[in-house]
Amino acid sequence: MKMNAYALICPTTRLSVLIDPGADSAALENLLAGTTPIGILVTHTHPDHIGELEHMRKHLQVPVFSKGPPHFVDAKIHTDRVLHAGDTFAVGDQTVRVYATPGHCIDMLCFEVMGTTTMIVGDTVFAGGPGRTSSAANLATTVQTLNNVVLKWPDATICYPGHGPSFTVGEKRQVMTAFANKNHGAEFGDLEW
Repeated sequence: MKMNAYALICPTTRLSVLIDPGADSAALENLLAGTTPIGILVTHTHPDHIGELEHMRKHLQVPVFSKGPPHFVDAKIHTDRVLHAGDTFAVGDQTVRVYATPGHCIDMLCFEVMGTTTMIVGDTVFAGGPGRTSSAANLATTVQTLNNVVLKWPDATICYPGHGPSFTVGEKRQVMTAFANKNHGAEFGDLEW
């Protein structure tokens, strides 16, 4: 499955973090070329997002930052720093803020580069709809995440998802709001805005 991995790189110090090392370690290493990696961030523990996690952790000799358990189907990952909503940490001169955004996955996180419009959203939301859910209860959690987190971000926020193209909150606010206000009953799965 094609997925997006990201590198956040401080433009002044060239310190970097790798986000969601799902596959293709050579391509992941190329993302970090010319930088000094200081960590790996995990948006969530679905296999397509952590397939190369252990390899890259050992290769780069850096800590892993993720939400604590429970993880997807009790995925076992080595976490050096457990992240919680509201946590911040530095990547050189840049500060990253953590948002908890459950629904698609119990341990779903988003990462904002503070002072910019950049938000790494993993599989929380996509241009075409929310992340796939496995039950009506998970979809209800996704709706809470939309109302309590995502729809509070400014229109200019650029969402960089785990799959597909980036988009701004402003471009999708109307359809996301309508989706959040809809009675979904027993719906779940791959839904569109």
